[in-house]
Amino acid sequence: MATSSAPTPVKLFIENFMLNKAQTLKPRLIELRRTIHRNPELGFDVFKTADLVARTLGELGVECQTGVGKTGVVGYIGDGDGPGPVVAIRADMDALPILEANEVEYKSQNPGKMHACGHDAHTTMLLGVATLLAKEKLPGQIRLIFQPSEEIADDEGISGAPRMIDDGAMKGVDAVIALHVDGSLDAGQISVDAGKVSGTVDTFRARIIGKGGHGAHPELANDPIWLTTQVLNAMYAVPSRRIDPFQPSVLSLGVVQGGAASNVIPHEIYVEGTLRSMDDTVREQLIGEVSHCLEIARALGGDYKLEIERGYPSMINDAGVVDTIQQAGIDLLGENGLGKSKRTLGAEDFAFMTRLVPGAMFSLGTKEPGGEPRYVHTPDWDIDEDALPVGTAMLAETALRLLKAK
Repeated sequence: MATSSAPTPVKLFIENFMLNKAQTLKPRLIELRRTIHRNPELGFDVFKTADLVARTLGELGVECQTGVGKTGVVGYIGDGDGPGPVVAIRADMDALPILEANEVEYKSQNPGKMHACGHDAHTTMLLGVATLLAKEKLPGQIRLIFQPSEEIADDEGISGAPRMIDDGAMKGVDAVIALHVDGSLDAGQISVDAGKVSGTVDTFRARIIGKGGHGAHPELANDPIWLTTQVLNAMYAVPSRRIDPFQPSVLSLGVVQGGAASNVIPHEIYVEGTLRSMDDTVREQLIGEVSHCLEIARALGGDYKLEIERGYPSMINDAGVVDTIQQAGIDLLGENGLGKSKRTLGAEDFAFMTRLVPGAMFSLGTKEPGGEPRYVHTPDWDIDEDALPVGTAMLAETALRLLKAK
């Protein structure tokens, strides 16, 4: 008699238990997400959001620590001092300086601030994990890291993840996971890949200095606008002519400022741009190439001042952690629940955590099936809230499997 490879009813019940349990939380998850969405906060100033997180954890009986990494919150489920492993789950809490265009009842109540990158959903789903696992007897500890300021750095150029690391949020952690919403992927799907999946990011700021003068007598000046055009031509050629074509790299100018009148040659021009790559060696090469390009100004009789602000490293998804996420995805969502993964030169400060311990971030689909994609960092960003229980279940199930595997 031929045997069937189809899962048994008992196996299906076990595999879908976590998802079914998360589905019962859907009304509460929607309520939390909309509350956070109405009250967006920027950077490290996430005081109300952090307070909501701490109060919710307290109501669940989950021990938590506040003021970690300035305004972060860390929750602890299980024993972190025993022989068992520690698995961390991270969610970011901050919003963006964007005026929301959506006309919905949960629209931002803080004009000029908006949860346009899904961090309201990330925070909500991690609170959902706390709800699912608060009473579980665990073979170790699950640590819930609610992080401020993923989008921007503080006055010292440091963002939320390294601030929380410095305050001990990752101490003793054996593995770490996170998710990010994806408005191009259907709700009910996830995607994940191993290796380098997001880019490094560094910012350069330069003043190209010439000699000002009257527009009618350029021969008596050293026009910094002309100097800048030579420098920018060289900069734009860097990715295609100076970097290995098999290595992804981007050099983009975002700011070019200078001058105040049509008949006045200014003294200097200010330029600012971003550097992106996947590889650490290419990252250093890009920084060096910016300096080389600016030397053109000196060769033409001008000068320059350069400042480099180092940002996030590339994010590396550990192959073993990715395997666990993928298998959890198949078991909870079926084979069709795994979508096509995409790499990006966008940056994510979760990379600081995956550089410390094995970890991975997966993408969670939030697009209404059959609907148009929505993209983060735009004023009409929104999600299909059917994704909230899916992300909650995926985080909880993956964390439990990592605990048992360690």
